[in-house]
Amino acid sequence: MQPEPSAALRHRTVEAPAGRLHLVEQGTGPLVLLVHGFPESWYSWRRQLPALAAAGYRAVALDVRGYGRSSKPAETDAYRMLDLVEDNVAVVRALGEESAVVVGHDWGSNIAATSALLHPEVFRAVALLSVPYAPPGGPRPTDVLGRIGGPEQEFYVSYFQEPGRAEAEIEPDVRGWLAGFYAALSADTMPAQGEPDPHFVAHGGRLRDRFPAGILPGWLTVDDLDVYAGEFERTGLTGALNRYRNMDRDWEDLAPLHGAPIKQPSLFIGGTLDASTTWMSDAIDAFSTTLPGLTASHLLEGCGHWIQQERTEETNRLLTSWLSSLTG
Repeated sequence: MQPEPSAALRHRTVEAPAGRLHLVEQGTGPLVLLVHGFPESWYSWRRQLPALAAAGYRAVALDVRGYGRSSKPAETDAYRMLDLVEDNVAVVRALGEESAVVVGHDWGSNIAATSALLHPEVFRAVALLSVPYAPPGGPRPTDVLGRIGGPEQEFYVSYFQEPGRAEAEIEPDVRGWLAGFYAALSADTMPAQGEPDPHFVAHGGRLRDRFPAGILPGWLTVDDLDVYAGEFERTGLTGALNRYRNMDRDWEDLAPLHGAPIKQPSLFIGGTLDASTTWMSDAIDAFSTTLPGLTASHLLEGCGHWIQQERTEETNRLLTSWLSSLTG
């Protein structure tokens, strides 16, 4: 089913704590807010917007603060989770709605989950793609991350922590770096088992040293890459990377919610070849406790990290079926 001509894409900006947020919306009906991850933009939902509009929803994909055409505050701590949650609330209010279903991928999954946790009166249901929900709590994140790599290599999240360090690698060749990063985490182009893991940096090396070179995953056209690269060439990477640099602040901010479950109706979709689902398999196993309102959990066989782009039709079918099962 194709959306009606009246359901064309509409670009707009709204006022938010960040300053302004850029949104792209399509369709009419109950509001579904789509939140992207790193290193992407609203464009990562380009294939969901028409499908959700055709199914009778008002689908809205935003550029998270620091990305695309949204505001990019200069302060590192302006990218803490509490601020991003308030941005989501502001979007719902600016659109004249009382509530929304929130859907997130990658970092957007964390943002969507925390939005639902902190504002159940606004976010009536939550769908998480690729990154499963893990309640607040546990050891300080940077302490844990610092031990992952071992003496020979450094985990990419730790590598992203120091301001300016990853920017120095990425920004001289944004397009090439993005192409390699997308390929490294895609099912059809990721390094074979036994090859150096692209989630780690050899001491003295660069993250991109382990990326596939000269190949694009099947879901990513040259034109798609141009869109992503054009945005980051214009904005730089600091706003996007600042999300990683607030993990300890988030841990402190959310400490009062240690172990808290998300009780609203929820959905999880992951890929079997995505490190997010294998490393966090314990979080998936705990869903009966942490997501008591879980409707379904799907692991797509042979799918990598960029799930809604790698498996568009399957993701759209699962999302629209789940949305239709919600009441209200």
